[in-house]
Amino acid sequence: MEFLEQLCTALPNLLPALFAIAVVLVFLLGANWLLLRRNREIGEERRFPRRIAVLVLTIIGILVILLLLPVGAEHRGQLVTVLGLVLTAVIAIASTTFVANAMGGLMLRTVRAFRPGDFVQVGEHFGRVTERGLFHTEIQTEDRDLTTLPNLYLVSNPVKVVRHSGTIVSATISLGYDLPQQKIRLLLIEAAQQADLQDPFVQILDLGDYSVRYRVAGFLTQVKQLLTARSQLRSLILDTLHEANVEIVSPSFVNQRRLDEKERVLPPESLVSKVAEKATDEVPENLIFDKAEEAGRLEHLRLERDRLLTEIKELEDQLKSADSAEQSRLESEIQTRRSRCDTISTEIGE
Repeated sequence: MEFLEQLCTALPNLLPALFAIAVVLVFLLGANWLLLRRNREIGEERRFPRRIAVLVLTIIGILVILLLLPVGAEHRGQLVTVLGLVLTAVIAIASTTFVANAMGGLMLRTVRAFRPGDFVQVGEHFGRVTERGLFHTEIQTEDRDLTTLPNLYLVSNPVKVVRHSGTIVSATISLGYDLPQQKIRLLLIEAAQQADLQDPFVQILDLGDYSVRYRVAGFLTQVKQLLTARSQLRSLILDTLHEANVEIVSPSFVNQRRLDEKERVLPPESLVSKVAEKATDEVPENLIFDKAEEAGRLEHLRLERDRLLTEIKELEDQLKSADSAEQSRLESEIQTRRSRCDTISTEIGE
């Protein structure tokens, strides 16, 4: 009976706190459903700011509950201090895993080293970025498979990003000392030019015991066709050297057949012609990086929309001080840009 009397006495003081807790929980569940669970098909790229919003709302909800508890100001301050210590302990204990990956995701967003659609190389992992999440980054590899990399791994290792303006494509080859390097340079540059590489150049990387190692390189502007360009350069190096009657054999090449001194080790010309006839103009990147290509396209549309919104704001500022004739032109430009923004928003599903 005494317990029930104490409960009845304290219940009026607890009702506001209980009501606040119920409201906060309902609000957080609604926010989680609205931002994350309602649209499960959206990728991590668009989930990232929503996860941050849910996390911030959860912390604010906890603080609201603490402030509404029926306790004195001194005890309330102690509870807030305890909450701060708990959060600090969580960050310290889980700094190498959960929280560290989240911090890494925030860092990658702040640095903006890469974006969806970019080619990246991290350690032994190479591919195109498809998603950037709060805890991980997903890339699509040369095998069309999807690889998930923790954000902590990305911020702890050097990340090489292929620039949108272009990159250098190169290939190396070892040839014997009996071949004049002036002739080899010309042939390798010719192969790079046939591969549509700009400003080709040749370097001698090493003077080995049995061979000279050459590197031919050139500038590729269409970075989306990086894999094709690398393969095409190597193919054209083979064709160019063979057409010039240059042997490409290992320094320890041994052949047990007796050959005439003038006989060269080259593939039959008829076979080369047949293989060339079967070659197609299909670009394998369209199949390999389908998801990354779509992610890059959506990112490009978002950047275009941001640019259009900035231009709309500038035109609206000009509209305030323009005369009637100028206002008509500005209103037309604003409407055109708004229509394009609406089209982009519909296409990316926002």
